[in-house]
Amino acid sequence: MTLVKIQEFKVCLNEERYYDAHEALEEIWFPRRFDKTDNEVMLLKGFINAAVSFELHKLGKIQQGKKIWITYLKYRQLLFKVESPYLNEYYQLSRFVEELKKSF
Repeated sequence: MTLVKIQEFKVCLNEERYYDAHEALEEIWFPRRFDKTDNEVMLLKGFINAAVSFELHKLGKIQQGKKIWITYLKYRQLLFKVESPYLNEYYQLSRFVEELKKSF
């Protein structure tokens, strides 16, 4: 399920459906959201924040979007501490997200 949701997240971002991207990853993050010691859970939260940042920018809320982007960057650092079978997908996703951010 996780791999499917990662792919869905990327498709939604690519189609500028940022809210839907947020929802895709929230399905796997939400049940685990209280596990603050799990780096993968916190990294997922970061990716969700990236989508929220893009949505805010799309809505013209530039300053709020910038604040949320900083939160993404905070959690992105956990990419180097994650032990997951999806690590390669997370690396690719972080590169995709950061390339997308350059277009804003």
